[in-house]
Amino acid sequence: MIQPSLTTPAAKYAMRADVHRFGLKDPSDVSGLSQAIEKGVVDPGKIVGVIGKTHGNGLVNDYTRGYLTLCLSQLIGDRLGVSAENVSKRIPFIFSGGVEGVLSPHYTVLTADSTKGATGQEKSLAIGVAFTPELSVSDVGRQSQIEVTAEAVRQALVAADIQSSEDVHFVQVKGPAFTLREIVAATDAGLSCAAHHPGKLMGFGRAASALGVAKALGEIPASQAKEASVLRDFSVYSSVASVSAGIEVRSNEIIVAGLSRAWSGPLTIAHRSMLDALDIGSITALAEELGLSPAPQIPAAKARRIRAAFVKCEAQRDGTIRGRPHTMLNDGDIDQQRHIRGAVGAIVAAVLNDTALFVSGGAEHQGPDGGGLIAVIAEKG
Repeated sequence: MIQPSLTTPAAKYAMRADVHRFGLKDPSDVSGLSQAIEKGVVDPGKIVGVIGKTHGNGLVNDYTRGYLTLCLSQLIGDRLGVSAENVSKRIPFIFSGGVEGVLSPHYTVLTADSTKGATGQEKSLAIGVAFTPELSVSDVGRQSQIEVTAEAVRQALVAADIQSSEDVHFVQVKGPAFTLREIVAATDAGLSCAAHHPGKLMGFGRAASALGVAKALGEIPASQAKEASVLRDFSVYSSVASVSAGIEVRSNEIIVAGLSRAWSGPLTIAHRSMLDALDIGSITALAEELGLSPAPQIPAAKARRIRAAFVKCEAQRDGTIRGRPHTMLNDGDIDQQRHIRGAVGAIVAAVLNDTALFVSGGAEHQGPDGGGLIAVIAEKG
């Protein structure tokens, strides 16, 4: 967890965040970060989180996420003289599989450091991280997951010195998934599960975690942040949550990104809720807010100001898009998440003039039903 060295805007030292993106030739390719460390561009001791897209399918049997986690934690551990296990307990490695269509495999390294500089003026990018306790199969999709996620988000807010939930623009959560063998073993041991299908259980976990984020930030009343709402009441959601699940983790790992006057530096962040898969208006509005001038595509010179972009999306549950039918939910050959990532990824990439985007499917309670979230970290205009 980040522990800022100050508690008031008048402090002598501010925190400063930086963001570095690296291409990914294969799930073991950590050469970009390795070279950045060797050149002094990235201090491995200042890394507080990594978010990325790998080559896998993004489903239960996607082992590329864990492979990249292992490779990066070994690299960072070697540079710091500690074990890879020690690194993975301190740094959230949040990876989502699936780079369909024009999307590019990549990972984004987040760093934080204390620095001399004036604070209390304009707000800058602030980052906080936290971990929940380890979760069991029976916790996933249940009230317990909602509650521990909400508490961890609160911890990350304090760590980042973000004073208002209105200054939170992105909350990335990576929670556990379980194989069928693990689900059966838990059931045989007398534990109950929200779902017995591994893929469906992932959905329950994403949904419960999103409600935990919404509860922590006051986006919904505590009375609606209940297990009874999970995958049932889609009128309740978080507008800033982005939740993934994978068998490579056993707790909810959380990264909160927002704005704070306790932080300095050249970076800012903003977000919008996409109302549906075709909501190009929200993308362009966000780009305009950041001074990136989409007309209709951000010019290449200004697109270089983008340090990272994060998108959550899902196929609309009633089987339509703006009144016309889609087939994503009925396709037995290609999972609907792969359809929607490819479609929305192309739309967002076209506007941002950037293909190294974190586009993740499975947006249960993460934005309006059939829509999702877009958040962009960029250099200030």
